[in-house]
This record gives sequence, C-alpha cells and structure tokens, in this order.
Amino acid sequence: IGGSRLLAALNIEPEVYHLNEGHAAFAVLERARQYMIKTGQPFDVALTVTRVGNLFTTHTAVPTGFDHFTPALMEQYLGEYGERELGLKCHQLLALGRQDPDNETEKFNMAYLAIRGSGAINGVSQLHGRVSRHIFSNLFNRWPIIEVPVEHVTNGVHMPSWDSAEADKFWTSACGKTRWLGTLECLQDNIRKVSDEQFWSLRNTQRMHLIKFVRQHLSKQLAMIGASQEEIADTQNVFHPEVLTICFAKRFTVYKRPTLLLKDAKRLLRLLSNSDRPVQIIIAGKAHPSDKTAQALIKEWIHFIQLNHIGHRLVFLQDYDMLLTSRLVQGVDVWLNTPQRPWEACGTSGMKVLVNGGLNVSELDGWWSQAYTPELGWSLGDRQEHSSDPGWDAKEAQTFYDLLEQEVIPAFYNRNQHGIPMAWVTKMRESMAQLTPLFSANRAMRQYTEQHYLPAAKAYQERVADNGAMGVSISEWQQNLSKYWETLRFGDVTIETSETEHFFSVEIYFDHLDPKAIKVELYANGLNCVEPERIEMTAIQQLENGSLYSASVPVLRAAKDYTPRIIPHFSGAIIPLEANQILWQN
Repeated sequence: IGGSRLLAALNIEPEVYHLNEGHAAFAVLERARQYMIKTGQPFDVALTVTRVGNLFTTHTAVPTGFDHFTPALMEQYLGEYGERELGLKCHQLLALGRQDPDNETEKFNMAYLAIRGSGAINGVSQLHGRVSRHIFSNLFNRWPIIEVPVEHVTNGVHMPSWDSAEADKFWTSACGKTRWLGTLECLQDNIRKVSDEQFWSLRNTQRMHLIKFVRQHLSKQLAMIGASQEEIADTQNVFHPEVLTICFAKRFTVYKRPTLLLKDAKRLLRLLSNSDRPVQIIIAGKAHPSDKTAQALIKEWIHFIQLNHIGHRLVFLQDYDMLLTSRLVQGVDVWLNTPQRPWEACGTSGMKVLVNGGLNVSELDGWWSQAYTPELGWSLGDRQEHSSDPGWDAKEAQTFYDLLEQEVIPAFYNRNQHGIPMAWVTKMRESMAQLTPLFSANRAMRQYTEQHYLPAAKAYQERVADNGAMGVSISEWQQNLSKYWETLRFGDVTIETSETEHFFSVEIYFDHLDPKAIKVELYANGLNCVEPERIEMTAIQQLENGSLYSASVPVLRAAKDYTPRIIPHFSGAIIPLEANQILWQN
C-alpha cells in the first residue's frame, strides 16, 4: 500500500504491477482504491479494471509457505482501510483472501488475494508451475489441473554480477564486451568455437583463485575463534589447485538435505582420502536463527570434519553471504544441489556457476528438472516424489556416491595426451553454450516482457477506456453468473457415431441466465502429454427455457472420452481467473 502511494505521490502511474510473491498483494487493493478516487467507480469495478495490469509471481512450493493472517489481525490493521477507503465490510475484505469466502474462521491467505487481484499468475520454473497449479486448484474447484491458470517463467540470473574476471575475459574474447546488451542468439555458436585448451585453462585458473580465497577465509575464521598460530598457518595446506572441487552452499533447511553426503560416512571418507583421484569439498551456509533442526545439520558437518581430521580436504566456511557465494560459484568445478523434490521452486545458485564453466550435479527439481540433459551435467533422482519413503535419502546417497565414483571423478581425471579431460571440457562447452543464455536474466526479462508485461499493459488500457466501461460490463456479468449459475442444468445427451465422426447433441436449460454468458464445450483429456481437447458446441435449436447444442469430432478416440461442460464466457474476460464456475454433464 505504501509503495503504491509513493508512486502516486511521484506522479508515476505504471500500467503493470508485478507482485513478486504474496507479500506484495495489498498493492492490488491500493491500486483499486486509487482508481476508485479517479473515476468514482465502486470497488468491484475498480478491481476488475485494474487486475489485468497486475502479474502475480509465486516462489513458494508448499501451501504453508504463504503468509496467513488471522481475521482479528486483518480487522485490526485493515478493517478501517477496507470500510473507509474501499467501501468493503471486514467480511468482504477477508473473503478476498479465503478459499471459502463464507468461512469466518479461515485465515487470510495473501496468495489468494494476489490471485483474485491479478490478471496472470506464474511459477518460477516449469516444474514449479505444475506444482503451483495443484496448490491453487482449490480456488478452481472441478477445473482440470492443467486448466488452473498458472503458467511459468523460469528464473534467470544476471550473469555479469556472477562471472569472474577470468570468465568475463573468456566471454569477451568469444562473444564481445556487449554480449549481454542485445539478443543472445549468437552466443552458443561463438562459445562452441573456443578451443579445448582455453576452456581447461579457464577452469584451472578459477579453481586456483578459489583455493587461495578459501585459505584466506579459513585463516580469518580460525583467528576469530582464537585458534593458535600453528592452526592458522596450516590453512595454507588446505586444498590443492589441481584437485576436483565440489561445493554445497546455500541456506540450510531440512528440505534441501544438506547432509545427504553424510548418509554413508565411510564411503565419503574413502572419496576424500583417495590419493590417486582425490576430491575436495566446500560446505557453506546459514540456518535461520529459530530453525534448530537446520542448525543441527551444520553441526553434523563440523563434527564430521573434526572427528575425522580431514580439514585439508573438506571445509565448512562460515559467514555465508553474497560475497562468499560469488567466489564459490566462480571457482568450483561442481555445484551440488540436493533438494527434496518438488520443494525447490527454482533454485538459482546452480545457474550462477554456468557463466564460469562450473558443472551441476543436482536433484531433478526446480530449474534443473527442465535444464538437464546428459551432455550438460549430472542428475540425481528419478523425477518422482519420495517424501513418504523414509529410506529414500539413504538410497539416493548411494546413487550419488556411485555417480561420483563412476562418472564425475573419471570425467575430471581421464586426460588426453595434452593433459586435458576431454569428457569434462565437452560438458563445460555445452553447459556454457546452451544453459548460460537460457538461464540468464536477459532471457527471463524478455520472456516476462513478451509473455506478460506487454499483454497486461494492453489489457489494462482496454479496461480503463471509456471510464472503465469494459470493467463495468464484466463486473455485471460476474454478478449475474454468481446469482444464476446454480439454475443451469443439462438435459438429454445424444451421441451418434458414423464411420468418420461422433456427433454430440446436448440440451442445456438456462432459466434466468443469459445464454451469451456461457460457453458449452466438449472436453477430453490430452493423450501422450498433448493438450486437452476443447471443442466448442453450437446452439442449433431453441428449446423452452434452453437450447440444443451440437458438435462433431473425428472418430480418432472413443466417444466416452468426451464430456460436455459449461463454462463462463465474456469477450475479454480471463477464464477461469475472473469466473471460476464450471458445470460438467457428469
């Protein structure tokens, strides 16, 4: 609300508001209020007009992650605002954030307000879009999950903020200094032309700089806890610049499974102590001050390091922040990500290694679920959910050890006559060429602009025209739907099948509802991951208080696959976002 008022005070009138998570949802109320002041329209019309200019992006993969407020708290802080500024009684305001508007005990869900006040919704990865459709399906009762109006725009990272000086020089040589200021189409081909020697030199140089930084960070870390001069001096023996370096660095929380590698401590020790093909691992991260379980996970790693005296091959770096993250993503060979699928909405840390030539080993969750192919890195998991399997983590840990021993480590240490690991460099080249542009902020921004911002601005201009005439009409249509929808009913359904087509005829009785306010369709679920079929039926005969609708479909599948249904219809309205009613014939 305050942000919207600040923009108004500065005479800035955006056509599009982007609500980044439900926290910002009160902006839809303030935007409607400002429109009410300008036009004198009531709240329902103002919301209908302005909502098409609002985009809601959710980053949450579980329903409990959204802000929920008690009715008493809402009334205390927003009751007067709703009644005085919006013309809404408290129960009307609360209804905007409830699954069941009439349930007076239900808490106010900020995500629900954002949905009811926006013209489009998106998740932040392909998988997260699918997860979010399930999360919000309770607001679109009886609609097929695939039609719940949540799309996805996968996150991207601002590559110039995360590349090292060496990586910047590498990319500049291949693609030019202004590579991120235009289109990205030429980047793939240009990066692929770089020699194997240059790729491997980049990786070795960045790893060397990282190890120097790790030693400095550790020495400061030890000095702060009063370690002896001998212990501090020994940090110069930590890690080796030619050893495969793996990193797990992120916020510590249970679903990210930061201790997956500790499930078989003996096997991990064998990997770390292998003198022929050694591995060195960096662990970094913080836990929320009130998350005691996550804090215990950090202690597990520290205890493991101290107990086994392996601080020269495995380190825990404290004071995890953006500066530390930038040094890690620039220098590591492998970025490890082990979330419990599908709890990682997107996860951008693995994207930050792409521009620097690091490779990902990750659970098939978030962005990696759509990015992964075997030539680009390595995957964990089977694209299934295993939260109900208590033994799954141990099984997956064994799979991870196998992956390291049989694929990752050999790819790093198997060298040609010039000392270059060709399997590794091949993955580096394809990861940098394919994934860096695809998961950059450039692509994400362009996608938001083309897919959401420009259409939203156009729709907003259409609705504000003529003092919101379109919004008035849609609001009246919504009110009539709510009033008379329950009077809709199906009559007889007839199906005639010939050699070439199924011919459906359906009786629909309207009672008091205008037939122009609805659309009658045949619906069939999609086969083999294809979009569902939706065939509009046409009124061919008037009945008493109704009409006979018909449609024909080719005999490519059984007639029983198709079900007649009635959905709302109004030119320019967003269905089912602005009218979620639906009636199935069975």
